[in-house]
Amino acid sequence: MKILITGGAGYIGGALTDILKDSNHSVRVYDSLLYEENYRKDMDFIFGDIRDQDKLKKQLKWADTVVWLAALVGDGACALNPDIAVDINQQSVKWLSSNFDGRIIFTSTCSVYGAQRTMLDENSPAGPLSVYASSKLAAEEYLKHKNALIFRLGTLFGVGDLFSRIRLDLVVNIMTVRAFKEGELKVFGGEQYRPLLHVRDAARAIYENLDKTETGIFNLNKENIKMLDLSEIVRNHFPKLKIKTEKMEFQDSRNYRVKNQKAKNILKFEPKLSIDQGIEELKQLLQENRIRDVNNERFSNNLFLTKFNTHLQKV
Repeated sequence: MKILITGGAGYIGGALTDILKDSNHSVRVYDSLLYEENYRKDMDFIFGDIRDQDKLKKQLKWADTVVWLAALVGDGACALNPDIAVDINQQSVKWLSSNFDGRIIFTSTCSVYGAQRTMLDENSPAGPLSVYASSKLAAEEYLKHKNALIFRLGTLFGVGDLFSRIRLDLVVNIMTVRAFKEGELKVFGGEQYRPLLHVRDAARAIYENLDKTETGIFNLNKENIKMLDLSEIVRNHFPKLKIKTEKMEFQDSRNYRVKNQKAKNILKFEPKLSIDQGIEELKQLLQENRIRDVNNERFSNNLFLTKFNTHLQKV
């Protein structure tokens, strides 16, 4: 099978290409290297922006399956320039739906649910609270009548691979870094839930469904956990850690729990990697000084794009 991975140099893409490198598939990565300075993996690579339709169309003609990972990810990153966020996350998918008739695997987000108290499944009403979430929800609509599998991912964590940029702006990874560097965590509110998923489990779900026929929307997560409970899990790995709870005022108010039973029943998906494993693998990198500067802006989508916003000019 010929597989085109847009955004294949990113966090999920790094984990997915590690799996695919030992497969019988022909794989091609299409990426603008927004956060990277180079791409050195032994993979067929095309440098390109998904908004460059002429360039991308040539690659779509080659592909049997497209794994669409390319996106402007995160509430803060999308809020910097909402128009460009919509171009990248939404309009590019609309164009894809009109220009490709093969298999599509698309990564959306559980953020589309917004803030809700009940346990949510794929039929629950959406309530996006950000440009990021609303643009992903709109993109889903363009794919509903295609041969498309849509994964609403929980908040990712852990180490994807040994090459691609690790994201240190995701809650488990943030807490692990702060526990290691500062010995203290501030938890705002603490009662809000997040569905969590290891990045390599997300990649494995994509890999296992490349040549299957199922379509539609599927929640993917390992478990739902309160932020205060998550901080206690982190403390199990850093026994001297101090946890301070503070009243939530202007901090992130998203609060949602999702069911993943549909993915388990239909796709036979069983997440394998725990929060503890994700914390430990990042902790080891920190202990061995393999991340020289955890405060470098490139590890945070929002901070990097705030500093280097020229990267997001229209094509």
